[in-house]
Amino acid sequence: MTYALAVHGGAGTILKSRMTPGLEAAYHVGLARALEAGQAILKQGGGAIDAVTAAVCALEDEPLFNAGRGAVFTADGKQEMDAAIMDGETRQAGAVAGLFGPRNPIRAARSVMERTEHVMLIGDNALRIARDAELPFEDASYFFTQARWDALQETLKMRANGEQDDDPARRHGTVGAVALDANGHIAAATSTGGMTAKAPGRVGDTPLIGAGTFADDSTCAVSCTGHGEIFTRWTAAAEISARMRHLGETVDQAAEHVVMNDLAPNDGSGGAIAIDANGRIAMPFNCEGMYRGSVGSDLALCTSIYG
Repeated sequence: MTYALAVHGGAGTILKSRMTPGLEAAYHVGLARALEAGQAILKQGGGAIDAVTAAVCALEDEPLFNAGRGAVFTADGKQEMDAAIMDGETRQAGAVAGLFGPRNPIRAARSVMERTEHVMLIGDNALRIARDAELPFEDASYFFTQARWDALQETLKMRANGEQDDDPARRHGTVGAVALDANGHIAAATSTGGMTAKAPGRVGDTPLIGAGTFADDSTCAVSCTGHGEIFTRWTAAAEISARMRHLGETVDQAAEHVVMNDLAPNDGSGGAIAIDANGRIAMPFNCEGMYRGSVGSDLALCTSIYG
């Protein structure tokens, strides 16, 4: 039985010069927990769609990552979350944007995929679908983290002083997973709180199919993390698949080209994880680091942060 799984907890990590040993260890634990959640499903012959859901839920539950419980705040001091999921076997997909309330936004996205005829829902109807699916909801205190609130205050102060914020850890943060199951199917899931101090109503690449999330059994499954506006304009996730389909590139070649040659020169700081139908995994990034990890039937569990 062949299976494989990769996860990311966002690119544009805390700069190595500012990372403490304790915090670094906590990030590795969070990534490993997500890999173990997805692997437990794949080892039992479960589907890739279930594995990426479980892995992303684990990352959403970990306050260290910018999704779910650790989501950043908008300029208005609110939390607006985006998520998407895609099944490579059928190309079915579901997404939500600007959401607040469901404990796991990725489950809300999956509910859109499974319970409606649509791909993306926002606002009250997205919440209604989540409630109809009997997903757990949480109040503001559950999602609040002091670190994210402090980051908002610092960013707003910098803006007021006319200072440029060039810290990639504030600029973007996302979680995601891609998987191959024993039946040869692949899937992708991505979730984010967006950018610190983003404009209310801003939607990045994460919930946009083909930009931040994509899956097709014939090529690859992709979950992106980075400067969402650039990833959207360059349709990053779909471009990786297109290079495989039309140029015959491997998943490594395609992902590397898009991240390094398309995104990087155009202010597209970030990275991506991708997996093909043979379980080959690519995890390129063009910034100082990307929280990431992988595991498989013939691949020992491994997590990394920097180069």
